[in-house]
Amino acid sequence: MAFHQVRDEVTCSICTDIYTDPVTLTCGHSYCRACITRTLDTQEEEEREYSCPECLQRFRRKPELKRNRKLCNIADLFVPSEPVQKKAGVPCTYCVEYPVPAKKTCLHCEASLCHNHLMVHSQSEEHVLTEPTSSIENRKCSIHKRVLGYYCLEDTVYICVSCLLAEEHRGHQVETLNEVTVKKKVKLRNILEKLTSEMEEAEKRLQSLLEQKQHMQDKVARVSEKVTALIVGSRQQLGDLQEQVLCEVSLQEEQISLRVSDLIRQLEMKKEELSRKMGHIEELCNTTDPLTVLQGCESDSADYCESEEKKHGDRERVDKNLQGLDDLDVTWISSKVYTGLAAIVTELKRQLDITDNPGKFLEFSRFSDMFPDINVLQDANVNTHSVSDMLLGVNVGSGIALVINLASDILLDVSTVGNNVTLSGDLTTASWSEISMSRPQTPERFQVSQVLSSRSFSSGRHYFEVEGSESGEWIIGMAYRSIDREGGQSYIGNNNKSWGLWRWDENQYYMRHDLKVIPLPQKPSSQKFALYLDYEAGHLLFYELCEPSRQLHTFTATFTEPLHVAFWIGRRGKVKFRSKEY
Repeated sequence: MAFHQVRDEVTCSICTDIYTDPVTLTCGHSYCRACITRTLDTQEEEEREYSCPECLQRFRRKPELKRNRKLCNIADLFVPSEPVQKKAGVPCTYCVEYPVPAKKTCLHCEASLCHNHLMVHSQSEEHVLTEPTSSIENRKCSIHKRVLGYYCLEDTVYICVSCLLAEEHRGHQVETLNEVTVKKKVKLRNILEKLTSEMEEAEKRLQSLLEQKQHMQDKVARVSEKVTALIVGSRQQLGDLQEQVLCEVSLQEEQISLRVSDLIRQLEMKKEELSRKMGHIEELCNTTDPLTVLQGCESDSADYCESEEKKHGDRERVDKNLQGLDDLDVTWISSKVYTGLAAIVTELKRQLDITDNPGKFLEFSRFSDMFPDINVLQDANVNTHSVSDMLLGVNVGSGIALVINLASDILLDVSTVGNNVTLSGDLTTASWSEISMSRPQTPERFQVSQVLSSRSFSSGRHYFEVEGSESGEWIIGMAYRSIDREGGQSYIGNNNKSWGLWRWDENQYYMRHDLKVIPLPQKPSSQKFALYLDYEAGHLLFYELCEPSRQLHTFTATFTEPLHVAFWIGRRGKVKFRSKEY
C-alpha cells in the first residue's frame, strides 16, 4: 500500500489532519475527539439531533465516544513526518514552515504553542496558559495591557495586578480568578444537580403520560371493537328481520292477487253470457214473424232472466269475495316487527351484560368517558328505540332507558356524626379523632364513632366508590336511617338494619350483618372498594377495585326503608368517597 494511501486511513475527515486522540462512533467511523465533539455540539444547538458526518446515520442520543487505541498508535507514526495542512483550530505561532494546531496559548507571550513548543516553554507563574485562542486582547487589561488575574468583588470587574495596586481598587475585596472559578463551579454544579433532578422528574412524568396515553388507546381500541361488533351484529339481525317481514308481505300480496284474478275471470265470463243473451233478445225484437218471437221467448225465458234470489245470491258471493282484497295483515306485520326488534334489544342487553351481571356493570361504569354511570330502568310495555340511544345513555320515555347515575354527589351528614369523628371541609372524608368534638346531643347524632350520608336511596340501581385508610380500623356499608344511635346494637352490622365491610386489627376483613360475621377468604390487595345497590332486586354487592375488579360479597335482602351510606371509624381509621377519576 502506498504511503499516501496509508496516510488517508489515519486522516480525520473533519479537519483533514492526522488523527489527534482518535475516537470511533457506533457506526464505525473515526474522528479526532475535538473535531467530532465540536460537530456534535453544533448539531445539538442547531438541529437538536445527532448524526455521523460521513454516513449520516442518526442517533437518538448523543453517541458515546470510544477511544481507538490502534488508530492512535498508527497516527503517532505520522506526526510530524510531513507538513500538516490544518483547516480548523488555532495554529502554533512558532511553526512557520507549516501550520500545526496549538495545544495552549500563553497570555504573557501572546503566542499559541503546539505540543513540541509547549514542552520547552517557560513554567514561571507569569506565563499564564489557557486553551488555544486567537483573541488574546480580551484576556488582558485594556489599561495596563497585563493579564487579567483577579476579580474585584466590589466593582464586579476583572483586573490585572497593576489594577490591584492602583488607587481605584485599593482596599477592595479581591479574589484570584482561580478562587472565583472554584466558587462559580460549585454554584454551577448545584444548578446542574437541580436541573438533573428536574430532568429526571420530567422524564418520569413524560413516561407516565405516555403509558397513560397507550393505556387509553388500548382501552379505546377494545371498546371500539366491542361497539363495532355489536352494531354489525345488530345490522345483520335487522337485515334478517327485514327480509322475513318483506317476504311475508310479498306472500300476502300474492294471495290477494290470486283472489282478485279469479274474481276478474268470473266477472268476465258473466259479462260474455249477458252479452250473448242481449244479442239474442235484440234479434227477436227485430223479427217480424209473431210466432217466431213468441216461441223463442217462451223457450228461453228461463235462460234470459235470472230469479231475484239467484241474482241476490251471486251478488252477495261476489261482494264477499271482494271484501279484504285491498287489506294486508298489518296486525301480523306489526307484531312480527315488534317481536323481532324486542329480540334484538334483548340480545344486546345480554351482550352488554349490564342488568343481569352487576360485575359487568362495574366494568362498564369504569369506562366513564363512553358509559358515564349506569342505572337501567325497564318498563313492561316497552316502546323499542334505537340501539344508539341505549348506548349513549338517553332516556327513551316509556321504553328502555340506560340512565347513568353514579352517586358522585354523596356528602356526609353532619347531624349524624359521632363525637370521635372529624369530617373534611367538603364532607366527603371521615377520620378518627382522639379528642371528642363535644357536639350537642340530638336524636340524630350517633353516640359511637359513626356517620351516615345525607343522601338516601329508595329505588333504582346505584354505584359509588370509597377508599379506606391503610392503617387503623373502619367499616363501610349501608344502613337505614332508623338504626339505633347508641349502644352495641347501633354499630354497622350488629343489627338487621345495616350491612358492612369491616377492617379489623390491621389485616383482618369481615362482612357483617345482623350480628353475623363472615371472614373474607382472601385479604384485599387494595383499600379501594365499590358498592353496587339494586334496591328493587334486594342486592348489595361489595367489590375490590383492582385489576381486574374482584367481587367480595353479595348481601340479599328485602329493603323496606331508604338506605344511607354508613361509615364507622375506629382508631387511626379514615374513610372517604372516591371521586370519578379513571
